[in-house]
Amino acid sequence: MSTAGEPQPAASEPEEEPTLGRLVADASRDISTLIQSEIALAKAELKVTVRTSGTGAALLAVAGFIGLVIIILASITIAQFIIYAGLDPWWAYLIVTGTYLLIALILALLGVRKLKKVRGPEKTIATAREIPKAFSTSSDEPTPPQA
Repeated sequence: MSTAGEPQPAASEPEEEPTLGRLVADASRDISTLIQSEIALAKAELKVTVRTSGTGAALLAVAGFIGLVIIILASITIAQFIIYAGLDPWWAYLIVTGTYLLIALILALLGVRKLKKVRGPEKTIATAREIPKAFSTSSDEPTPPQA
């Protein structure tokens, strides 16, 4: 392999066979580059996943806080309307509390479902599984038994 900075051999000179040391050095450099690329890909995918998860969790937290304030104010208001309709105060507050408990359960289930959609670094996993295949022997050659 030649890079832009290396001089090209003259057309009349025969190309020399690479030495074993040169082949090992090239393979080592290529493996190092491959591993660094895999790590960079994993970091990029995880940044996106963490950012998406963090945004989802922050939105759930803000919605929960605002919901808590609304529940407090709306509970008192709705209970007062029920009391004015003729029900005893404890029944009115029990009905309001039960209603908001049901709403909270539904919202929690929706939030959990949303967080379960977050996925891992799929591209990195797929390419990492291909690395051993690059080092395995061809299918024509028998593989030695492993102990």
